[in-house]
Amino acid sequence: MVQDLTAGKPLKQIIKFALPIFIGNVFQQLYSMVDTIIVGNTLGEQALAGVGATSAISFLIIGFVQGMTAGFSVKTSQFFGSQDEYNVKRSVATSFMLCVVLTVILTLISVFTTMPLLKLMKTPDDIIEYSYDYIIVIYIGLFATVFYNMVSSILRALGDSKVPLLFLIIASVINVGADLLFIIVFKMGVAGAGWATVLSQLLSALACLVYMFKKYEILKIKKEHFKTSWRFCYQHLAIGLPMALQYSIIAIGIMVQQSAVNVFGTRYVSAYTAATKIDTLVTQSLVAMGTAIATYVGQNYGAGRYDRIKKGVDQSMLISIGLAVFCGLAVYFGSDFMTSLFVENPDQEMLALSKKFLMWQGIFYICLAIIYVYRNALQGMGHSALTMFAGLTELAMRIFASLLLAHIFGYMGICLSNQCAWIGADIFLLTSYYVLIGRKTTKKSLSDQVTIRQKSFVHP
Repeated sequence: MVQDLTAGKPLKQIIKFALPIFIGNVFQQLYSMVDTIIVGNTLGEQALAGVGATSAISFLIIGFVQGMTAGFSVKTSQFFGSQDEYNVKRSVATSFMLCVVLTVILTLISVFTTMPLLKLMKTPDDIIEYSYDYIIVIYIGLFATVFYNMVSSILRALGDSKVPLLFLIIASVINVGADLLFIIVFKMGVAGAGWATVLSQLLSALACLVYMFKKYEILKIKKEHFKTSWRFCYQHLAIGLPMALQYSIIAIGIMVQQSAVNVFGTRYVSAYTAATKIDTLVTQSLVAMGTAIATYVGQNYGAGRYDRIKKGVDQSMLISIGLAVFCGLAVYFGSDFMTSLFVENPDQEMLALSKKFLMWQGIFYICLAIIYVYRNALQGMGHSALTMFAGLTELAMRIFASLLLAHIFGYMGICLSNQCAWIGADIFLLTSYYVLIGRKTTKKSLSDQVTIRQKSFVHP
């Protein structure tokens, strides 16, 4: 169902839009966690560590895809907000064409650089084969990931966050069944978990595509809509590529962090893997608020409702602060239970290592909430280059903290590295947003005053 976010109470509209995204994100993380849980409990701690050691290089490519497709859909949401139906269709067609080209390039690059990157990250010898066998499958099936993210982003650009959720839930169930079938019955090892993920995403994408073209007249593209121009492509790439690079830049920092953890050995890698999976799952409410803000701001920016943008962002930040406090309490009190889901009978050392990481993450979740709200607000306004610079700030701080603090304080330094990155990005994002929105609202106010004066002017 299309949702016009340019009318109605801002916070109510944002929460209504964010709730299905949150549920969908949780299911998406759950079926990712199912891979890890089944691997850890059926194939052992080394296999778990092997899959976990791919998180950074996986996010390097998958994050690029997520940023790219979200960036393309920003233009779609802006055209939708300005009620430009023809360009909505052109935007959808252009996005699909660009995705095909970029998918081929990404797949080739990722497949041929997998093993060199794993070695560069100092992946332990006893788990590197597990890592390779899992991630190479994800990369081969990258087309399914791009396909799913693009279709979902288009639907969200129109304010429909419920349908992607429905098909994602179905895909999650398929993923669990396929995991059990491929790993336990067919004995495919960690590669089976990868194929299960690819299959579930492909089926979800196909279902969304069929629904999209049947349900929404505004999305029924024809041959004429594929006749694009370089300028129109550039408008999409100018937002999509910086957003994609921003995610990849963050991933590079995570790779450095993972490399620092790898030096401590398999036990630390396993604990870190469990902790980061828990951290990702628990913070999905913050992610959902950010995703909702991007679409909300995109539609209102297209409609020229800058005052409404400011009000919605301010209110969303207050809600996100409350969510961040709740998430922090959840990881502190629930870390032992959640960690035990990943490894059968974990010892006290592993539980302690996982809890230490999660505790320090939780204390600074408000800083993470700021990133999600203001980064996505800037993206919705089309300023993805600024968010890329924020990503560079985050990268520099994470690398500095991971290498220096880990050298001085050991594993404790790893536990503090994300927080340094978040604070650095927060300073840049807050400054950029308030300067830009201040200029827009002032300019809009002056323009309205001129219009009123012109209308009230009476010729003698």
